[in-house]
Amino acid sequence: MNKSKRFLPLWGYLDMRIFYLGYSVFADIQRYSLKSCTMDDFPISTIEAVCLGTSVALSGIFFYIYRKKRRTVDKLNEAPRLPLDEKLTDILNSTPGKCLQYVVIEGAVQPVGEPLRSQFQEGTVGVVQKLVLKEHKLVWNSLARAWTDSERVLHERISSVPFNLVGTKKAAVRVLCPLEASGLDPEIVHEKFHQVSYGFTDIIGQYLSGEKPKGQLETEEMVKVGATLTGVGELILDTDRILKLRPPTNGSTFFLTPKDYDTMLAEQESQATVWQVLASLCALAGVAVMLWAARRYYHHLQARRERDRLRREFKRMAAGGDDEEAEVPANACIICMSEPRNCALLDCGHVCCCFSCFQALPHPTCPVCRQPIKRVVPLYQA
Repeated sequence: MNKSKRFLPLWGYLDMRIFYLGYSVFADIQRYSLKSCTMDDFPISTIEAVCLGTSVALSGIFFYIYRKKRRTVDKLNEAPRLPLDEKLTDILNSTPGKCLQYVVIEGAVQPVGEPLRSQFQEGTVGVVQKLVLKEHKLVWNSLARAWTDSERVLHERISSVPFNLVGTKKAAVRVLCPLEASGLDPEIVHEKFHQVSYGFTDIIGQYLSGEKPKGQLETEEMVKVGATLTGVGELILDTDRILKLRPPTNGSTFFLTPKDYDTMLAEQESQATVWQVLASLCALAGVAVMLWAARRYYHHLQARRERDRLRREFKRMAAGGDDEEAEVPANACIICMSEPRNCALLDCGHVCCCFSCFQALPHPTCPVCRQPIKRVVPLYQA
C-alpha cells in the first residue's frame, strides 16, 4: 500500500478539524466583538480579525485544491495500465457497456486525415498547433520606483485535427477532445522575438507615458506526428468498432501528456503535497492568531477582576467598613463634586477624585497635573 495513501485519512481528518475549528472560533469571536462594542468588553482588533479571516479562507481554498489533487492521485493509482495491442478490443467486448471508466494508455500520435503543417518550419507536421503572438514591454512601477516586465497576448490560435494513439500491430485508439486534456504540452517548433526600434522622440514619450515597448514574441507549438503520448481517460468501444479515449463522464481529470505514467504520477503527488503544506500553514497561522487573541483576553479578564476588587473595596470604604453610617468628608471629588476623595493617583501622588470618576477617565492621566497614572491605591481615613 502506498505510504502517502496510508497517511491520507489522518492528514485529511486533521486538516478538516483545523479548518472547522478555525471557522467556528472566528464566528464566535466576531459575535463576541459585536457584543463587546455595546457592552464595553474586550473586542478583537481589526488586524487580528482580518488575519484570522484570511487564514481561514486561504486554508479552506488550499484544502479544497489539495483534496481535489489527492483524489486525482488516488484515481491514477487505481487506474489500470492497458497495453495498446489487438487484445484491447476483446477486453472492451467483455466489459459491461463496452466502457472502462479510467484507464492509462500509451501510444504514438498518428493523424486520421491530413495533418497540420507548420507555418515556419518546413516539413514539420502535427495534430495540434498553437500560434501565439505576445507583446513585451517595460512598465514604470511608482511604488517600487523601477521598471518591471509586462506581457500581453495579442493573438492566439489553437487548431487540431483528429488523431489516434497507435500501438503494436497497428492497434489504435481515437482521441476525442484533445484540447480539454490536462498536461498537453506541445513542443515549441518556432520562436522569434521582433525587437522594436524607436528614436529620440519615442524615448521622451515612453518616459512620459511610463511604458517602454520591447518587442513582440512569436511562437509556434505543435504536437508532432510520431510523438509518444500518455492518455488517461474513459475508454469506449463505439458502434463503428473504433476504440475511443474521451474525457471521463464521472468528472475525473482527463490527461494527455508527453510524459510517461510514472513521471506524471510523481508530479501530481508533488502538487498535492504542496497544497497540503500551504493549507496546514494557513491553518496554523489562524490558530496562532486565536491563541494571541485568547492571551490578550486572559490579561483583560485579570485586569477587570482587579478593577472589580478595587471597586468593592472602595464601596466598603464609602460605607465606613461596617454597618455604621460614615460622614461625608468636606473634600469632595473635583470631578463629580459629590463623592469624597478616596484614592491616590501614582506616581504623581495627587488625591483629587473618587475611584468611580477615576474609572470613567477617558485617558489614564491625572486631572490635576496630566501625568500618566500607573496605578491607584485606596485611602483609608481613621
